[in-house]
Amino acid sequence: MAVPVAFFALFFAYPVTAIVGRGLRTGGDWQFGRIGEVLGRPDILDVLWFTTWQALASTALTLLIALPGAFVFARFDFPGKQVLRAVVTVPFVLPTVVVGTAFLALLGRGGLLDELWGVRLDTTVWAILLAHVFFNYAVVVRTVGGLWAQLDPRQEEAARVLGAGRFAAFRRVTLPALAPAVAAAALMVFLFTFTSFGVVQILGGPAYSTLEVEVYRQTAQLLDLPTAAVLTLVQFAAVGAILAVHAATVRRRERALKLVDPAGTSRRPRGPGQWALLGGVLLTALLLFLVPLGVLVERSFDGPGGYGFGYYRALQSAGSGGSSTFLVPPLEAVGNSLRYALVATLIALVVGGLAAAALTRRAGPLVRGFDALLMLPLGVSAVTVGFGFLITLDEPPLDLRTSWILVPLAQALVGVPFVVRTMLPVLRAVDDRLREAAAVLGASPLRAWREVDLPLVRRAVLVAAGFAFAVSLGEFGATVFIARPDNPTLPVAVARLLGRSGELNYGQAMALSTLLMLVCAVSLLLLERIRTDRSGEF
Repeated sequence: MAVPVAFFALFFAYPVTAIVGRGLRTGGDWQFGRIGEVLGRPDILDVLWFTTWQALASTALTLLIALPGAFVFARFDFPGKQVLRAVVTVPFVLPTVVVGTAFLALLGRGGLLDELWGVRLDTTVWAILLAHVFFNYAVVVRTVGGLWAQLDPRQEEAARVLGAGRFAAFRRVTLPALAPAVAAAALMVFLFTFTSFGVVQILGGPAYSTLEVEVYRQTAQLLDLPTAAVLTLVQFAAVGAILAVHAATVRRRERALKLVDPAGTSRRPRGPGQWALLGGVLLTALLLFLVPLGVLVERSFDGPGGYGFGYYRALQSAGSGGSSTFLVPPLEAVGNSLRYALVATLIALVVGGLAAAALTRRAGPLVRGFDALLMLPLGVSAVTVGFGFLITLDEPPLDLRTSWILVPLAQALVGVPFVVRTMLPVLRAVDDRLREAAAVLGASPLRAWREVDLPLVRRAVLVAAGFAFAVSLGEFGATVFIARPDNPTLPVAVARLLGRSGELNYGQAMALSTLLMLVCAVSLLLLERIRTDRSGEF
């Protein structure tokens, strides 16, 4: 626990505490009365209510749509499976401003629905909910599907032989085994939608505002740090309560499971019902993912003189379109993002792997509090974290403002919770008797972990690495504060282009977004191939 605790204390608790302190202190004295004043305002209460209920609705809708997809990816073999798995993960790394713009083109004035049927969904909560499902579908598919693929199907088949119906066998055998993974996925989806920013700001308009949007507005537009500090504390309290409930309920359901080679649990669909389920999942992927992503690609080629590569060629020049905010060509952001994401993934795997191992071997209130600490970065404003980095890590021995490592550190903060939540259910499912047998035969704890745990959790490690890499590629909220102008990341470069007027800047933003989408898809396809090649070694 020492390394994860030190990492979070230095790069999360310290910057966030400094920001909150600046907002609640006046002349060296704490002004806690401001908390009651802010929370008593009707506009703030409306923000809190909308933030909570839209997160609950988004989580429920995501689970409803994504759980069939998790089953299909875990149990069925079909042509293009690896490509489709990468496609549904790509949205998770796209900057929220880009996805919001794509959905606006589909659902807003002059969009696809408006042209075909005269229907507009922008400035409605339905547009927000659909965009949240678009983002978080992969969280459920990979977290739940990763464990589902390793469950022995013969256990459910045995229940069927003993007289249980198909639904009863699933409810009594498979669902209890999947409960920890489902709860972990639901927790991550809720935290992401609870702190939603870009989607709500673009699709919701002035009528809807989440805590994250309000923190940004109070900080960047109104310069009201006391109100922003109170809202940050509210996020802390809400996330802490959610994690406490999660730790108290889910931990009791986790148990040792018989995990098998996932290559032996999948097969081609049989019967009209299974083919219909596969067709429904493919149709959902087409409508929910390929259409919005297709809009991005189409706009990246649709130049003033017709379709072509004009916007892509313009990315090679630092001053194209008057983009003086770039000291280097925007295309260099591709290499920067890949380097930062690789380093951030390595940091997240080390910190998150140690944390997951500690949570597996220990129990008690201290460990439950440690588990909650690991999830806090997902529920705290990224604006607060990024601004905190600037005002705290500016003096020796931690003067990192000019160091390249600052960006991977911020990205790893968001990647660690995904590593922990992906690995923990699988680690806890490993039968302790296997470790005890290794110890009886003379293996040290380290060798027992290497020989027993690691072969069984290798799949989860690769899934966790994919999540960490994807999250690092698309992290924007904190990175926008700390990325240097001569080393921008892809999301930061896209946001800068979208923030400037002109058709050329908008077209370059679409082209850069398409490159980000392709980089992520290729990376995830490589990860899928490595994972599949090694799955037979379990």
